[in-house]
Amino acid sequence: MVRTGLDVWVAQGFSALEGQRVGVIVNPTSVDARFHHLVDLLHATKGVTLGALFGPEHGIRGEAQYMVAVDDVPRDDRTGAPVYSLYGSTFESLTPKQEWLRGLDALVFDIQDVGSRYYTYVYTMALAMKAAAQAKVRFVVLDRPNPLGLTHVEGNLVGEKYRSFVGLYALPNRHGLTAGEIAGLLNETQGFGAELTVVRCEGLTRDLWWSDTGRNFIPPSPNMPTPDTALVYPGMCLGEGTNVSEGRGTCRPFEQFGAPYLKSQEVADRLNRFALPGVTFRPCSFTPTFDKWTGRSCGGAFIHVTDRQIFRPLLTGIAVFKVCRELGGDAFAWRADAYEFVEDVPAFDLLCGTDQVRKGLEAGWPLEKLVEGFDADLRSFEPLRERYALY
Repeated sequence: MVRTGLDVWVAQGFSALEGQRVGVIVNPTSVDARFHHLVDLLHATKGVTLGALFGPEHGIRGEAQYMVAVDDVPRDDRTGAPVYSLYGSTFESLTPKQEWLRGLDALVFDIQDVGSRYYTYVYTMALAMKAAAQAKVRFVVLDRPNPLGLTHVEGNLVGEKYRSFVGLYALPNRHGLTAGEIAGLLNETQGFGAELTVVRCEGLTRDLWWSDTGRNFIPPSPNMPTPDTALVYPGMCLGEGTNVSEGRGTCRPFEQFGAPYLKSQEVADRLNRFALPGVTFRPCSFTPTFDKWTGRSCGGAFIHVTDRQIFRPLLTGIAVFKVCRELGGDAFAWRADAYEFVEDVPAFDLLCGTDQVRKGLEAGWPLEKLVEGFDADLRSFEPLRERYALY
């Protein structure tokens, strides 16, 4: 079994925190191999004072749906420590206030990432690290495996105009890094100046997928139930920028997609004609219980990954929404409301990190042209990724 940074510190009795007052950024994934939560472990450790709990998007208990503001809680029921939200209703609410950090010796981040730049936890980590540097509080990342492995990378880098909380820094859609590696990269390249400690995983190598780690997968957010979800997410999260349901309100979010104006067989047949690597599309229909098209039957397709080694989730996702737009006609629409605290840029562009894909879809470009230039971005990013690799 791969041991996470938390497992390593549990084995050491949290000796690195002895005599310190500690804040923790946590959610339901912050558990060791025996499913003991970091908060409970620290609360029971003599010589360590649990000073504060901080919750990312979805909250400390992981209950809130995406883009739903989470309120502060006066005190944690089990430990009595104050609880602060790092996902409110404004962009400023994403950063810990300096007064919250006052009196802390260390701020510890221990949350499972899923390997895609849209996932907001690494940006919570980055903003908290920057705030910790300003407060002269040591920042610690208890590292965890990337469910998608650390070998494959795909996508473009986020353009400056398209920075948001689903792409705050120039990372590719599928970044091939752990949270600890991203922390090291951002701390240096963004000039945070944090006193950073990354507690590395033990037994982790770059070629390991989640199924190779021997660990149980705990859903890090309400619509990320399995590692299979994480595998398709770097492409299918683009659906949040359209009126096509990405399967929220069903048992298999992101693995299936659809809308009332689409016909399942047509969608699957058109996608299968692309002969995309490592994937087959099966016609299906579903009725979401919440979010888009609640209570309406949606025609679409289910994504079956047949070979994860050659599967390209971003290319697949772009192909999906190309077909949905072509077959949906005037019924297909881009998301028009504000998205992740940005009002003047289309949500689809924020997710893509560029307007190239949306404009190309509108112009009817072939699939290959829609991702033109993405490989060049990856070539420029690869030396940086190698520089901060820990495994």
